[in-house]
Amino acid sequence: MLQYKRVLLKLSGESLMGDQQYGIDSQRLNDYAEQIKEIVVQGVQVGIVIGGGNIFRGLSGASKGFDRVKGDSMGMLATVINSLALNSALEAIDCKSRVLTAIRMEPIGEFYSKQKAVDYLSEGYVTIFSAGTGNPYFTTDTGSSLRGIEIEADVMLKGTRVDGVYTADPEKDPTATKYDKISFDEIYHKDLRVMDLTATTMCKENNLPIVVFDMDTKGNLLKVIKGENIGTLVHV
Repeated sequence: MLQYKRVLLKLSGESLMGDQQYGIDSQRLNDYAEQIKEIVVQGVQVGIVIGGGNIFRGLSGASKGFDRVKGDSMGMLATVINSLALNSALEAIDCKSRVLTAIRMEPIGEFYSKQKAVDYLSEGYVTIFSAGTGNPYFTTDTGSSLRGIEIEADVMLKGTRVDGVYTADPEKDPTATKYDKISFDEIYHKDLRVMDLTATTMCKENNLPIVVFDMDTKGNLLKVIKGENIGTLVHV
């Protein structure tokens, strides 16, 4: 029994590095592709947004002297590179997919529209949304919230390297404990950095729940789709 029919999967660019310090680890990329295909063959419609932090992050560029707008544009292009890599990995295992871009750059990808995205999803294509929102000052978290709301996803699945939302950073605080469920309001009041505030507010106001889970453990994506109690559910 599937818990969700249409999902927006948010993947971290940094996670694509695997054990490397930079770029794309082919094994990690292929692991992600196989997990995605695993839920597609179950009939789940999958939209994806990938960050670009493994290549370039606009905010960190700005802190090093880059113009913020140009830095964010570079970050958006980094997400396109990651999206093309995932598109290639999916097609290599016979999982059909399309890359849509928020900035015109045919023939690299098709220019995004909601109708085009929904049509592809309905036809069984994994639909990868790249270049963020197409605007500076917005993160890929916000891009994920926007696309998830637009395609009327049942849930946003935030695949990370940790297995949910904790009271503190579990990599720094060994006493941190994990939430099974938490409301958007609790996230605000406890100042938990699940996503940036713009993205979190959009999800709350449009009733788009989030499941934060460990994507790096193979099989977890299917478990989330089946409603198994892994990760953390963020709800209204």
